[in-house]
Amino acid sequence: MAKGLDLSSARFLVTGGAGFIGSNFVHHLRHRFPKCRVTVLDKLTYAGNLANLDSLKDDPGYRFFKGDICDPKAAAEAMAGCDIVVNFAAETHVDRSIDSAEAFVLTDTYGVWVLLEEARRVKVQRFLQISTDEVYGEILDGMAGEDAPLLARNPYAASKIGGDRLAYSYFATHGMPTVVTRCSNNYGPFQYPEKLIPLFVTNALEGKSLPVYGSGRNTRDWIHVLDHCRALIAILEAPDVEGHTFNIAGGNERSVLDIAALILSQLKMPASLLAHVTDRPGHDRRYAIDAAKLERMTGFRPTVEFAHGIAETIDWYVSNRPWWEAIRSGEFRNYYERMYGAR
Repeated sequence: MAKGLDLSSARFLVTGGAGFIGSNFVHHLRHRFPKCRVTVLDKLTYAGNLANLDSLKDDPGYRFFKGDICDPKAAAEAMAGCDIVVNFAAETHVDRSIDSAEAFVLTDTYGVWVLLEEARRVKVQRFLQISTDEVYGEILDGMAGEDAPLLARNPYAASKIGGDRLAYSYFATHGMPTVVTRCSNNYGPFQYPEKLIPLFVTNALEGKSLPVYGSGRNTRDWIHVLDHCRALIAILEAPDVEGHTFNIAGGNERSVLDIAALILSQLKMPASLLAHVTDRPGHDRRYAIDAAKLERMTGFRPTVEFAHGIAETIDWYVSNRPWWEAIRSGEFRNYYERMYGAR
């Protein structure tokens, strides 16, 4: 019988660790397991930000490598001496995948293969592939369990299916200790402001309109990023999870209009800032996943109540203007005009 891992002094490779979820996970690891060692491999694309890891730069339990998971040499150098690989590295924004899918196919599928090959060579203790609930496609009724069909409707989700199933195939074919997770929408600090919540908060703070696709009634389940991190730890510490896929959900289904109203209310901004714009192609109306398997096998349940978590998140962006103003003054400005200017 396989055993859960002792993470107290484990050596982690966290790919994409300068991004939103990855950096939160790295901080969580170093706080919860002070004797662990964490190596971050990140390409530092537009969404990777070393400022997210500033507080760790003098931490002897942390080291950083700049590199691409599609590069076997970078993967080998960063993975050397590591016991556990947690792969967050990905192109993640649906809108960008519609505009140009090449980078998504390369990073989200081919890059996973590169990591799996190196992890197989060095015989890691566990390889955790971070996938997404978007692989199930549009769920209009009920909730998708882990055995539901994978019916991605945009290039981002389709490329994530590639990496997701590659990870499982290495368990089935080579006996590698891989685990796949499919999480719902995350929110929290350090999220790049192209995503819904930070986009709406930062636009409102600058007195700009909040661009709502179509009717704004598209719904998603929302989970605080720290609950996501805790769920990943619970999976790593659990026995007999190799070869399994786990949904991770927050149990907080909200529409875009619901989210916008919460943000405007907390910031005391008028509803007139809402601006309905042309919907994006193939916009899935609803995602919903069943996370009962996760609780059954690990005992994990989310603890951050949504009203509290979203209020704290909004406050974080209010209090950290220099962080997001630096981002919005660069590449983001061109992207924003390209994405919303004609809508």
